[in-house]
Amino acid sequence: MKFRPCIDLHSGQVKQIVGSTLKDNDPNDTASAQQQQQQQPATNFETDRPAAEYSKMYLRDKLTGGHVIMLGPGNTEAAKSALGAYPQGLQIGGGINDTNAQDWLDAGASHVIVTSFVFRNGQIDQDRLQSLVQKVGKERLVLDLSCRRKPQDPTGPYYVVTDRWQKFTNVAVSKETLEMMGEWCDEFLVHGVDVEGKQCGILEDLV
Repeated sequence: MKFRPCIDLHSGQVKQIVGSTLKDNDPNDTASAQQQQQQQPATNFETDRPAAEYSKMYLRDKLTGGHVIMLGPGNTEAAKSALGAYPQGLQIGGGINDTNAQDWLDAGASHVIVTSFVFRNGQIDQDRLQSLVQKVGKERLVLDLSCRRKPQDPTGPYYVVTDRWQKFTNVAVSKETLEMMGEWCDEFLVHGVDVEGKQCGILEDLV
């Protein structure tokens, strides 16, 4: 077993967020400041220490294969500082597409992590996936297949979710999916979204 560290960024701050509470802000939302504050994601860890400080810690401890995840806007500066503190030691995810992937590799990421860009209308977008591979290479691409069960089918398959884990796709995490998508990437990143950040262990049936 290999331990892989993670730096989750939300609004430029290092946080551990309870995944099921992460929501996009509606630009047309007229809720009061107090109501919007109540809608903020739940966390079990927040710190004012800069992201780069954790990168330096991982470098010092020779931890490899970790990732930096940008959860929404306002994280670019913190993410770049983290990558710069540990060049080629961390992967980067969150808003990655075929127009910015190379920029993140140039900023020091070992790999780019992609979910939402390669799924459209609930399905795998083969053209987008191929475009990414052509631009950065299979060996530097990680496909994020973070998933959850549909509420109406609590014992059914786990389905890939996109857009900060809010939108279900029609793609189940299965042997067939892994074999097919494995042809296009170096590795997978899989979060069991409904236990993410809850400190309650892993989804054994998903593993």
